[in-house]
Amino acid sequence: MLLLVALLLVAAGLVVVIVVVGPKGRTIAGRAMPFLGLFLLPMLLTAGGASYHLEQSKSTEFCLTCHVMEPYGASLTAEDSELLPAVHFQNRLIDGDHACFTCHTTYAMYGDLKAKWSGVRHMLVYYFGTAEYPIELYEPYRNRECLHCHAGAKSYEENELHAEMQAELLAEETSCLDCHGPVHDIDWETAAAMSTVGEGP
Repeated sequence: MLLLVALLLVAAGLVVVIVVVGPKGRTIAGRAMPFLGLFLLPMLLTAGGASYHLEQSKSTEFCLTCHVMEPYGASLTAEDSELLPAVHFQNRLIDGDHACFTCHTTYAMYGDLKAKWSGVRHMLVYYFGTAEYPIELYEPYRNRECLHCHAGAKSYEENELHAEMQAELLAEETSCLDCHGPVHDIDWETAAAMSTVGEGP
C-alpha cells in the first residue's frame, strides 16, 4: 500500500513538473518529462500493483474467497483437537493471516513461484473448468513443509520417535501424516451438495 501511495505522489509530481516545464519542451528535461509520464510511470505503477496483489494472494482471506475452499476454511476453526489445521490455526502455531500459504508453499528455491503458478491453474479451473470434490493435491504432501517449521523446535527434537525416524522423514520414506492427522477432515458428500463448485463467482 505504501508503495502505491509513493508512486501516486511521484505521478502527481511529474504532472506538476510537466505543466511547469511545458513551455521549455525543447530542453532535455522537457523531452524527458513526457517520456516519464507516458511510459515509465505506467510501468512503475503496473509493477507496484502486481507486487501488491501477489502479496495479497498469500492471505488466508484471499484463499477463502473461492467457494471451493469453504470446507477447508471451516477446518481451521473446527472444534476438533485432533484436526491439524484447527490445532495449528487456533493455537497460533502458524500466522493466521497466511495459514493456507504457510502450509501449502513448497519451501524450496522456487517455492513462492511454484505456489503462484498453482494458483493460476486454480483460477483457470475456477472460471473456465469444473472443480470436483474431493480436491486433491498436485503431488503428495512433503515432509519438508512440516519440517520447515518443526525441525529445530524443542518439542520435535526431544521426541524420541522423531529422532529414530529422522532419516526416513528426511528421505520422504515415511510421511509425517502417517502419524499426525487427520488433516482437512471434510464430509465431501455434504460439501459437494452445498457447493456451487465450477459455476464461477
